[in-house]
Amino acid sequence: MGYQVTRSDEEWRLLLEPQEFAVLRQAATERPGTGALLGEARVGVYGCRACGQELFRSETKFDAHCGWPSFFSPLAADRVELVEDRTLGMVRTEVRCARCGSHLGHVFDDAPQTPTGDRYCMNSVSLTFRAQEG
Repeated sequence: MGYQVTRSDEEWRLLLEPQEFAVLRQAATERPGTGALLGEARVGVYGCRACGQELFRSETKFDAHCGWPSFFSPLAADRVELVEDRTLGMVRTEVRCARCGSHLGHVFDDAPQTPTGDRYCMNSVSLTFRAQEG
């Protein structure tokens, strides 16, 4: 897929901290319970740390007790790309930013307590947060 924002690995390394690069560009996972945005409860918008595209609104965030920020729906379906992930001996659905292709986390259909039944389990380090004014 051709992305609107493209950079070489060298360029991404200059723009991102080492852990951000590992997660966003190499599909690593931050340790559960350690992310800065896990407990974020303010009203606002979550965006892609790599390119800034808005991805999720705080109204869709919920406590899934999994150790990572979780959302039941992206801002719009075209903001994320879903890709089959067969690593680690299992089949999962990877969530990438549709604008730059950066790895954000995975989506699971195991959240019956939400309106969609989905749990977009995101790495804090892959996201930015902008609080809503007022």
